[in-house]
Amino acid sequence: MFTKIDAYVILSAENRFYYTGFMSSFGCVIVTRNGKYFITDPRYAAEARKCVEGFTILTTSGAAFYDDIVKVLKKEEVKTVGYEDNFVTVAGFKKLKAALSDFTLKAASSVFDDLRLIKSEEEIQKVAAAEIVTQKALLKTLPLLKAGVSEKDISNEITYQMLSLGADELAFENIVAFGINTANPHHHPSMKKLEKNEMVTFDIGARVNGYCGDMTRTFCFGKPDEKLAKIHNIVLEAQKYALNNIKAGMTGREAHLLASEYITANGYGNEFTHSLGHGIGIVVHEGPYMGPRSEDVLKENMIVSVEPGIYVDGFGGARIEDIVVVKNDGVVNLTTMVDKGISL
Repeated sequence: MFTKIDAYVILSAENRFYYTGFMSSFGCVIVTRNGKYFITDPRYAAEARKCVEGFTILTTSGAAFYDDIVKVLKKEEVKTVGYEDNFVTVAGFKKLKAALSDFTLKAASSVFDDLRLIKSEEEIQKVAAAEIVTQKALLKTLPLLKAGVSEKDISNEITYQMLSLGADELAFENIVAFGINTANPHHHPSMKKLEKNEMVTFDIGARVNGYCGDMTRTFCFGKPDEKLAKIHNIVLEAQKYALNNIKAGMTGREAHLLASEYITANGYGNEFTHSLGHGIGIVVHEGPYMGPRSEDVLKENMIVSVEPGIYVDGFGGARIEDIVVVKNDGVVNLTTMVDKGISL
């Protein structure tokens, strides 16, 4: 980590949280060869001193923020500084470069991304806890499905259930889709009302203790159209095959092909319009990625989603998603509480 860089200046909220376990809207983490510093403002200082272990806690004001960063770097006799190039805007970089003009700046987002790829046992348990809340929220909401209820009504209920079950917040905006809206992978809940025999897709996730859950289920409210029932079964079988064969050592492309080739063989290759999955942790979409061109190598204790889908424009679709922990001999599924059958 310190081969060519003497210190890392970390400004993004997610990486500050990764290093300190403390969530705040303002601050900076500085990691050097010899010390770790968390710079924050008076709103968070007292709580940070109680919660953040192993860091020197420094208090700053907005006006003195960069000056205080420079003081730490000079105290540590730093020459090269790693910064989050994937996070800092052009305007932010100009400000950072001006403030740290006495130091050599080096792009270092890949360092932070690589550190977060493989989860510790504690992180795995946190993601698992978030997935439990996600699943329980859906199970509590499903009995409320009835003709005339709107997508927004159900989305609002899911949000309420997640927060009631202990979520800090949503990991992402709920996707609740009825009828032909299930053909839109990222549909925003609308006032569309549920009708008998329509398909229903839920893609939801709770954030608990800073970590994300993520799950998708597609059901039919009544008797499914024959074609949609076939589509749902193809998606289900594609996911089963992928879950049974994903393991450490394969590339993201190889994992994607497990599902996409099955879907293509059944006539819907053009209707599987996204990648098979993505990493999940502090944010809901992070590395590794499992897509048709991904050379990311899956390693033990990475957490990824497995979510094949088929979407027929103007007609409907289906997606089924679990999140799993990658192991050398397969995966451990964290999404086991909600049935995947088409019937409610």
